[in-house]
Amino acid sequence: MSERELAILLVDDDSIDVMNVKRAFAKNNLTNPIHEAKNGIEALEILRRGALPPRRLVLLDLNMPRMNGLEFLRALRTDPELRSTSVVVLTTSNEERDKVAAYDLNVAGYLLKPVTFPSFVDLMASLNEYWTLVEMP
Repeated sequence: MSERELAILLVDDDSIDVMNVKRAFAKNNLTNPIHEAKNGIEALEILRRGALPPRRLVLLDLNMPRMNGLEFLRALRTDPELRSTSVVVLTTSNEERDKVAAYDLNVAGYLLKPVTFPSFVDLMASLNEYWTLVEMP
């Protein structure tokens, strides 16, 4: 992995959505390494043990068992070592209260999962453009 490459931690319990993200990355020729966690507890364990480089982005679903996305964000933002981690919510929840809660917890973006695969491909291309333009640590 190059020094400027961005590692992705995909936190989602839905195997179809995980597959769609990976397929959309491949379709867009995105080679960022994708690490997976099925819930917030697993994601925190991965981050705390230093399994990812400092240049990382968390793609976070909100609706998960054990520890949902908002609970994960609260834990992440209270951890001095992890609180600056960039997070983009990628979810089916179009609830205003979820959007407000996520932005209150300093997410870099809130994206709705598309229904069709071509839309998923377009969304991942847009996300790639975003993190390419933004100076991420």
